[in-house]
Amino acid sequence: MQSPIFIGSEIYRHSTYGSKHPLAIPRVSTVMDLCRALGWLHSGNYRVSPCAKPGALHHFHTPDYIDALQAAENAQCVSDNVRRTYALGTISNPVFPEMYRRPATAAGGSMLGAELIRDGGIVYNPAGGTHHGLPDRANGFCYLNDPVLATLTLLRMGLDRIVYIDIDAHHCDGVEAAFHGSEKVRMISVHETRRWPFTGSLEDDAGGAAFNLPVSRNLNDDEFDAILDQLILPATEAFKPQALVLQCGADAVAEDPLSRLTLSNNSHWKAVASLKDLAPRVLVLGGGGYNPWSVGRLWSGVWATLNGFDVPYVLEAEAQAILTGLYWNRAAGRNPPPHWVKTLRDDPNHGPIRPELKEDLRWLTARISR
Repeated sequence: MQSPIFIGSEIYRHSTYGSKHPLAIPRVSTVMDLCRALGWLHSGNYRVSPCAKPGALHHFHTPDYIDALQAAENAQCVSDNVRRTYALGTISNPVFPEMYRRPATAAGGSMLGAELIRDGGIVYNPAGGTHHGLPDRANGFCYLNDPVLATLTLLRMGLDRIVYIDIDAHHCDGVEAAFHGSEKVRMISVHETRRWPFTGSLEDDAGGAAFNLPVSRNLNDDEFDAILDQLILPATEAFKPQALVLQCGADAVAEDPLSRLTLSNNSHWKAVASLKDLAPRVLVLGGGGYNPWSVGRLWSGVWATLNGFDVPYVLEAEAQAILTGLYWNRAAGRNPPPHWVKTLRDDPNHGPIRPELKEDLRWLTARISR
């Protein structure tokens, strides 16, 4: 099997949702720069993401919505009717210069990734993971839904056992709606309870297609280990997947401003290491993540884990310079702690496994064996 492939683009380097938006931060470009500085990324394992054409996006999104998205990018404004109908030009989904091209590039990368693993392999598209997008409107910072488009690509190849795993702090409402009741796609989502979009309750099985585990704030690494061992891995293995799509949102770590979960990035890397050999085809995506240091360090470590590269305990000067050069307009960004700059790996966050989590895992484990 060929080595893992990284899909990226320079469009992410200077494109933002606006200076006051949570996605005003550099993310994918930081990962690309760090991985190159560490010797992990080169012309042999890197592919430039194509910008998806409207026809490809119509496999999930309605033509009128794609037309409206392109028109909004061209005009750099929207009417009140377009705002109401398509949720474009809102605080969450603002008008910005690349508002079609940037998400279409992420979607093109995820669909390309699905095509590249047709005969087996691993592909990483950190720009992907926009799991809230709906067929006919933007939703939750997501103009398009690349996980759905990638999964549909795999289904069109003739695969009929795909597992979608989502460890973002926010529930994957757009993906769940797309595959509600599916016998070909199994969805597993771990997300913070009472957090937007307020979907994905424990009892919500999406017509039998999903395992949802809402978790309480301050989720620690030992609790995530229990979730991985008792839910994610057995529910994945029981489905005997031909392909696995992993959404690896970085907003569940301790230093993210949009959740109250407290994982270290070791938990994400352990999940990737444990899952990557459970299917012959693996597509790993990014997702949420709103602290530029946390995202860059975590997603670079995901690439290392997929390749079996050793993560250095202390970064050399070139890599540290990339992290030193990041800017974040929050108070925490004015004086970043040393570990945000000097190392990729967080200190583990150990803690007790709370009784309510044990009970929820017992309930979900019983479902797996039915």
